[in-house]
Amino acid sequence: MKIGIVGLGLMGGSMALALRHLSFVSSIIGCDHNEEHQIIALQRGLVESFMSFEELKRACDVVFLAVPVDGIIAFLHQSTDLEGSDKTLIDLGSTKALIVDAIPPCIRPNVVAAHPMTGTEQFGPSAALEGLYAEKVVVLCDLEHSGDTQRDIALRIFQAIGMQIRRMGAAQHDRHAAFISHMPHIISYALANTVLAQEEKENILTLAAGGFRSMSRLAKSSPAMWEDIFRQNRKNVLHAIELFELELQTLKKALQEENYVELRREMKEANKLYDIFR
Repeated sequence: MKIGIVGLGLMGGSMALALRHLSFVSSIIGCDHNEEHQIIALQRGLVESFMSFEELKRACDVVFLAVPVDGIIAFLHQSTDLEGSDKTLIDLGSTKALIVDAIPPCIRPNVVAAHPMTGTEQFGPSAALEGLYAEKVVVLCDLEHSGDTQRDIALRIFQAIGMQIRRMGAAQHDRHAAFISHMPHIISYALANTVLAQEEKENILTLAAGGFRSMSRLAKSSPAMWEDIFRQNRKNVLHAIELFELELQTLKKALQEENYVELRREMKEANKLYDIFR
């Protein structure tokens, strides 16, 4: 099986590292307009060579689209010539409804909409990690609209690289992702800016320990990428922020009124979250 990867950043590069261990993958070819990315990807052995997207479609059995959502949509619109073929396009976009709605109907069977729930705050091919996908969840959206061949190939690949598969609708995915992924990023940016706005920020940061570092880590993420994600999932992110603000107001009110019984009750309620993760 020949596999192409469009976009050799963190997600695409890490996918290449995972795929090269699979016995049924004969070659991995890249597509990336960034010449620096190409050089690093070749130096790291992520791919064997680079091709244009048009060449990649013809040469490969499976093509992963590991670029921002707007780019994924553009590549899908350039793929109508795959109509009636057994080729498989697997997108790794962070929001799904826009992508699924944008798939040209003639190639809907060729496309598998996926979101691996993994990543780091780093980006670019230098950030590619061995094992990034292992034991992580991948959400496959509206899988019933993918072709039998494409569905089977996607399942085989994701299972082979050690992922836990979940299925749901694209709109449902975007609602859930707003809470579990998108809102934490926007909170991290806000936390970092709150500290940076203080006159003695350098002195404040000398005290930074595990708690602050953990919560602010996501603020290192690519602003360009996350601007796109916030725009594409705007309504769901706004709803999540509004609910978060209500919880903050509850805690703020308890502190203002010195109601430490209520404050402790709220914190004990939050402790229940990790009962679910066990």
